[in-house]
Amino acid sequence: MPCSADLRQHIEDLALRLVMGGPETAQALADWISAIQAIQKAAEAEKAQAVVAAADSAIQQIRQASSLEDWDGDTPMAGLPEAIARLQQALDAGMQAPVAADQSIAQDPELLADFALESREHLAAIESQVLILERDPANTEALHATFRGFHTIKGLAGFLELWEVQKLAHEVETVLDRARNAELAITPAATDVILLSADSLRRWLAYVELRLHGENSQPPAHDQGLLDRIRGLYTTPEATAPPGLATLATRVEAGGAEENTPQPAAPISPRPETMAVKVDTAKLDFLVDMAGEMVIAESLVRHDRELAAVKSPQLQRKIAQLTRITAELQRTAMSMRLVPIGPLFRRMARLVRDLSRQFSKRVELETSGDEIELDRTIVEELSDPLMHMVRNSLDHGIESPQERQERGKPALAHVYLKAHHQSGQVVVEVADDGRGLNREKIRSKAVERGLVPDDKPLSENETYNLIFLPGFSTAEKVSNVSGRGVGMDVVRRHIEKLRGRIEIRSAVGAGSSFLMKLPLTLAIIDGLVVGVGAERYIVPLFSVREMFRPQAETIWTVQNQAEMALVRGSLLPVLRLYRRFRVAPRSENPLESILIVAEVEGQRFCLLVDELIGKQEVVIKALGETFKDVTGISGGAILGDGRVGLILDLDRLFKEPNSASDF
Repeated sequence: MPCSADLRQHIEDLALRLVMGGPETAQALADWISAIQAIQKAAEAEKAQAVVAAADSAIQQIRQASSLEDWDGDTPMAGLPEAIARLQQALDAGMQAPVAADQSIAQDPELLADFALESREHLAAIESQVLILERDPANTEALHATFRGFHTIKGLAGFLELWEVQKLAHEVETVLDRARNAELAITPAATDVILLSADSLRRWLAYVELRLHGENSQPPAHDQGLLDRIRGLYTTPEATAPPGLATLATRVEAGGAEENTPQPAAPISPRPETMAVKVDTAKLDFLVDMAGEMVIAESLVRHDRELAAVKSPQLQRKIAQLTRITAELQRTAMSMRLVPIGPLFRRMARLVRDLSRQFSKRVELETSGDEIELDRTIVEELSDPLMHMVRNSLDHGIESPQERQERGKPALAHVYLKAHHQSGQVVVEVADDGRGLNREKIRSKAVERGLVPDDKPLSENETYNLIFLPGFSTAEKVSNVSGRGVGMDVVRRHIEKLRGRIEIRSAVGAGSSFLMKLPLTLAIIDGLVVGVGAERYIVPLFSVREMFRPQAETIWTVQNQAEMALVRGSLLPVLRLYRRFRVAPRSENPLESILIVAEVEGQRFCLLVDELIGKQEVVIKALGETFKDVTGISGGAILGDGRVGLILDLDRLFKEPNSASDF
C-alpha cells in the first residue's frame, strides 16, 4: 500500500540530520537508533514492509559500526549514508510499485496474460526439478533448470513492474546461484523453502489472472517470514556446500591437469528445429468445430441421391479425394486438442511428497506412459479424481514403515501412475503396493451405515463398488485428508461424465489398482446407430456389451409386470425404447427385434430396438436450452444421410424411467 506523507517527512528529516552531521556521541547514537525505530514502527503500521526491512538493516549497521574499536565519534560512521539512502529508496518503491503494477495490468493485458501463462509453465517445471533435486542433490542439470526458471520469472516480473514477484524470485535465484557455485547445500529444508516460494508465486499469478478478467481482487499479502527463511538459507553458518560437490570439483580440476591433450570432438548431426506457436484455446475449439461441420457437409454431398445418379468416373474420383482430405483434416484438428498426460502425472509428485511427510510414510511415485495423449478437456477434468485417488492410496492403502517391515515388505512403498492405449481408449491406472482392499471391512462398514442389507450376498466386484456409494468411508477418524465419506462417489461421477468407466483390482496384502478407461476426445463419439420405427438413435459404444436377436425362452415376465431377459444365466431388465420416447415401432414382438446389453455403473440392462443400422463415429452437437430437460438424451449428431440422430444417455435412461411400463 502507498506510504503516508508523515512517514516520508520522518525519513527526509533524518536525511537532513545526516547532512548537518552524523552521531558523534553515544547519546547521539542512541537518538539516531530511536528515530529509526520510530520510522520502523510507523512503517509496520502502514504495512510498508520494504521500509521496515530497510530500517532494520540500518539499525543493525549502526550498532555494528559503533562496536568497532576504530570509531571514536570524530569521523563519519561508515555505511550510514548508504543505509539512509536505502530507506529513501524503499519509501519510493512503496509509493510507486503498487500503482505501477495496477497500471501495467490495466494498460497491457496481453503482456500480462502471456506472463501468467509462461510463468505457470516455468513453475510446473521448477516443481518437477526441485523434487528431483530432493532425491539427488548432486543433479546439476536439475539445479540449473530450477535456476533458469526463477531467473526468467524474475526478469519478466521486473519488466512488467511486478515488484513483489521480482523480489521473491530474486531471493530464490540467489540461493540457487550459490548452490550452483558449490557455496550452499540443497538440503530438505532448502527444497521446502523453494517449493513454498513457488506456491507464493502461483498465488500472485492467480491475482494477476483475476485482475485480467476484470474481477476485484486483493494482491497476496507481503510474506516477510518467507523472505527471511530464504535469506536464512545463505546467511546461516550451517549453509555450507556439500562435500560431494567440492570433491567433484577437485577431481575435475585434477583430471583436467592430467589430460591436457585436446580430444577431437565427435561430429554432431544437426537436429531439425521444432517450432511451436501459442494459440488461444477458443480459436482452437472453433477450428475443431468447423472441421466437424466440414465432415458433415462432405458426408451429405457424398450421400446425395442426385449426385449419386451421375455416372462419371472423374466425379467419383474427385469425391473420393475430397473424402480423404476431409478425414485427414478432421484427424489433424482433433490431434491439436490432444495434450500429453505427463504434466498431470508430475503434478501428483508434489502431492505424494507432502502427504508422505504428513503421514510419516516413505512413498515413492513412479510413472509410465507420460507421452500418452488425451483431449485437453479430459486432462483438466481428470485432475481432481486423480488427486483424490492418490490421497486415498497414501491414507488408506499404504502401510506405515513399521507395519510394512512386519509383513516382510520394504519400508519404501510405491504409488504407480500409468497410462496406455487399449481398444481405442486410454486406460489411466492408479496403483500401489499397500495393504489392498479388505472385502470384509468394506462390507461391514456398508451394513453398519445401512447402505446394503446384512443378508444380501455380494460378489467381489459388487463389494469393491460399495466404496463408490455416497457417504461411504472406512476411515476410523475424520482428518483433513479423508474420513467424511465424500470423494469416491464424486470420482465415479467425474469419470462417467467424461464417458469413461472405472474398474478396481485388488489383492489383500499386495495392493490395489484403479483403472479409468477414457475416450481419446469428447468432441466425437463412437456410436451404434439403431432404428426404432422411423427414428434414429445413437447408443454410445463404450457402454455396449453385446447385442443379439432374442429367442422365445429369452424374454420373461415377472409378476405380469416387469420384463426381463435371460442373458448368460442372469436376468436383466428390458427397456423398450419405443415406449420410452413414445414412437411407433415396426413391431412390438421382441422376437422380431434386437436386444442390446448395456452397462452403466456396473449395472446391466437391455435395450429393445427395431434394427441395427451400423457403427459410426459422429460429431457431438448440443441440443440447446429447449431440450436440456429431456431425460435420456445427451446430445445429437448429423448422420451420413443428413438425418439427425439423438445420442442416448444410458445412465439416466436406466435410473429415471418415465413409468414402470418403460421396462
